[in-house]
Amino acid sequence: MPHGARSVIASVGAGRMGRGIAHAFAYAGHEVHLLDIKPRSAEAFATLEAEARAEVEASLGFLAEAGLLSRDLIGTILARITVHPADAAPAALARCAFVFEGVPETETAKRQALAFIDQHAGPDAIVASTTSTFLSTLLAGMTGRPARFLNAHFLNPAYLVPLVEVSPHPDTDAAVTTALVQLLESIGKVPVVCKASPGYIVPRIQALAMNEAARLVEEGVASAEDVDKAILYGFGVRFSVLGLVEFIDWGGGDILFYASRYMAQAMGDDRFKAPAAVEENMAQGRIGMKTGQGFYDWQGRDVEAHRKRRIGEFVALLRHLGQMRPPVV
Repeated sequence: MPHGARSVIASVGAGRMGRGIAHAFAYAGHEVHLLDIKPRSAEAFATLEAEARAEVEASLGFLAEAGLLSRDLIGTILARITVHPADAAPAALARCAFVFEGVPETETAKRQALAFIDQHAGPDAIVASTTSTFLSTLLAGMTGRPARFLNAHFLNPAYLVPLVEVSPHPDTDAAVTTALVQLLESIGKVPVVCKASPGYIVPRIQALAMNEAARLVEEGVASAEDVDKAILYGFGVRFSVLGLVEFIDWGGGDILFYASRYMAQAMGDDRFKAPAAVEENMAQGRIGMKTGQGFYDWQGRDVEAHRKRRIGEFVALLRHLGQMRPPVV
């Protein structure tokens, strides 16, 4: 999307996800229509509208407290968001270039919302479900515009977390995926594209990590407080600088290979076994940075300069967290 271009955005569903998306796009200068397609009385809608606007105002206030914007701008940003009841939603939807579906995670609700969008959105509108549980391959069968449909999984809070997992299905027009990625990048999001697969990327890894953390507490290995402290000051700070896959190459895939074999044997549980990709890399000598090839191709790159840059980022983060003390002299 060209710099400065502004599209009209719709969120079908005025709940927590829709409000977060409305905040993100209005903050970036877009006109946003938050659509409540559930029939309800005027009084009930007024309550919903007040709650939605209050929630966005509160999240903007939080950013103002953090020094990201002047409080004087909150009203300007809020004015870009209009909340519509079911009877006014069709006219508003017809004007929108991008439509995000954010209704509750039930098949009935998804079908109803996508049918509503099919009926009232313009033929060129790009439609993205924000679902965290349904695959784009399934939802594509519920829409009459499969080529212009895909998933866009925002992580909560949607106005704050940069990542959006974009998941097209096999019949999604490639230009549609590109357009959505460009739109998201234009508002400061960091989209990643992944196939339709249960759990996408983050929820799949997150589920394993959270379950393992709970097992550590369950088994009495450590208290909940100490498990969380280990995550915050070990796992968290390290992997906010290095991605998990890059870290394999950084330390060496051989370390993960042997560590996985030890853990599987010590715990008597195959959940710790290394995947075939790690074993194949090991067999073929693709250890990572030190061999020039791993999950990444390091050949022709200045690995030492890359290491120094990453360490610099790590030090900057630790300094920000107050974890870099001066030497004792």
